Amino acid sequence: MPSFMDNHGNYIASLGNVCRWLAGQAEGLGVEIYPGMAASEPVFDGDAMVGVVVGEFGRDKDGRPGPNYEPGMELRGKYVFIGEGVRGSLAKVLRKKYGLGKDANPEKFGIGIKELWQVPDEVFQPGLVIHTLGWPLDPKTEGGSFMYHFGDNYIAVGYVVHLNYKNPWLSPFDEFQRWKHHPEVAKHLAGGKRIAYGARALSEGGLQSVPKLYFPGGVLLGDSAGLVNLPRIKGSHNAMKSGMLAAEAAHAAIKGGRAGDELVEYEEAFRTSWVRKELHTVRNFKPILGIFGPLVGGAVGMFDLWTTHLLGGFSFFGTLKHKKSDAESTGLAKDYQPIVYPKPDGVLSFDKLSSVFLSSTNHDENQPAHLKLRDPSVPIAVNLPKHGEPARLYCPAGVYEVLYDEKGDNPKFQINFQNCVHCKTCDIKDPSQNIDWTTPQGGDGPNYPNM
Repeated sequence: MPSFMDNHGNYIASLGNVCRWLAGQAEGLGVEIYPGMAASEPVFDGDAMVGVVVGEFGRDKDGRPGPNYEPGMELRGKYVFIGEGVRGSLAKVLRKKYGLGKDANPEKFGIGIKELWQVPDEVFQPGLVIHTLGWPLDPKTEGGSFMYHFGDNYIAVGYVVHLNYKNPWLSPFDEFQRWKHHPEVAKHLAGGKRIAYGARALSEGGLQSVPKLYFPGGVLLGDSAGLVNLPRIKGSHNAMKSGMLAAEAAHAAIKGGRAGDELVEYEEAFRTSWVRKELHTVRNFKPILGIFGPLVGGAVGMFDLWTTHLLGGFSFFGTLKHKKSDAESTGLAKDYQPIVYPKPDGVLSFDKLSSVFLSSTNHDENQPAHLKLRDPSVPIAVNLPKHGEPARLYCPAGVYEVLYDEKGDNPKFQINFQNCVHCKTCDIKDPSQNIDWTTPQGGDGPNYPNM
């Protein structure tokens, strides 16, 4: 492996716990943090973004103010930094309003499904990191796994499936459950207990998909800008550095008497930073996988990583492009055989609902569903006959179901939004692009201790 792929000397930690610790450090410096409420919509003054709406509570299922309704409040700033993670609902609005992605390649994503296990001493190897590629996915589908031994006899295991997969019958959740039965994986979990579960989309487009980073009144940070190093499966360091670059640019602008304009200096700083250099080195890894497939593409991609690293950013491939979105990559149901997955054994593999329970997700049932259909007829009229309605399979939380009557007729599309673990996969992979993920009321959603 090239030296930048090396994990020796790094620390393994729970990112959730790191963020909780950072929150305490920030509050000690006078930063105000508002947990328990979501930034639900942007606030504009003319063409500039000047803040966000937060803390609206108490709307009923029909969207009407209920007896305990509390209107949201506007938080305004001289500059607004958007760091929502992958496929954020505000970033999605801003990308469209300001055309931030018009000169970039289509965004690319994966879904990462993760479990936290606690294991006995005899299988625990603190500091051990294992990554795999391929199995149990078919040779045309991209994906791979991770395993980290850390902390109090914890093992974090997970599987990433790239969302450009074609077979609409594929279930990333069930592929992950199968993966744990491989003997080289199962031996690490022997005698252990699964204690947490979660899922999240990953940004995979790399440098080619990075949009314009600034707009009137604000900037995009971290995963909102797609700053993940895909072959390393790491992006937190780039997210933090982007926040530092944006803060320095805003600080200088405010000292100069500016506010609410375009922080061009942030993007200029990004272009000369080690973040861009890192993304430039690995820019072809994802498109090479798409062109050559996981097996040949893995070998060709590794060759490109080595040569690009040694040659200071030069690649024999130049800069390859992403041609279409992950939603557009979804194939027709008639062209593929349905996949029959083995039943979970309750020891290594589990069902979706018991997994969702371990995510500690919670949504008040008497609120508008935060998963919104642009056209309610599309799931049954379009997605079901064309693609087998893949939402019921790509969702790792059992949110989407197709229900039939006693005779097996009259299909109905049901959304169990209470199960949602906020992975955003539906917003990305729906072949009709008919689903919009929006923020639920308050701080509803999963709770990830030690994840």
